[in-house]
Amino acid sequence: MKVLIVDDHSSMRQLIRLMVADLAESTTESTNGSEAIEAYTSQRFTGNDCVLMDLQMPVMDGLEATRRLHDVDPDARVIIVTQYGDTHLREAADHAGALGYVLKENLIELRQLISSFASKSELT
Repeated sequence: MKVLIVDDHSSMRQLIRLMVADLAESTTESTNGSEAIEAYTSQRFTGNDCVLMDLQMPVMDGLEATRRLHDVDPDARVIIVTQYGDTHLREAADHAGALGYVLKENLIELRQLISSFASKSELT
């Protein structure tokens, strides 16, 4: 499975990349939602791959990018990775089509979620 990491902070992208390196066949990084959509389409990501999306970013935020990714690929698997544990943001992420919502302080949960996606991909 390919993983697209979307975050405007390079140190966070690097940390996430290190956390998921052994779970991903390859990783790609984007600094905002607009770049993420371009990378998703140009690098031919599919519903068997995974997008790790921050919420607060310049140019295009994570919620809008998640909605647009689902316009491009209704099967896109997006996990929100954020520092905001707000219930309303979790609901908005769910409505935008995110399959998961993980706080940056708990990246072990992110590994578990990606592992479950990888296991499901192997079955198809």
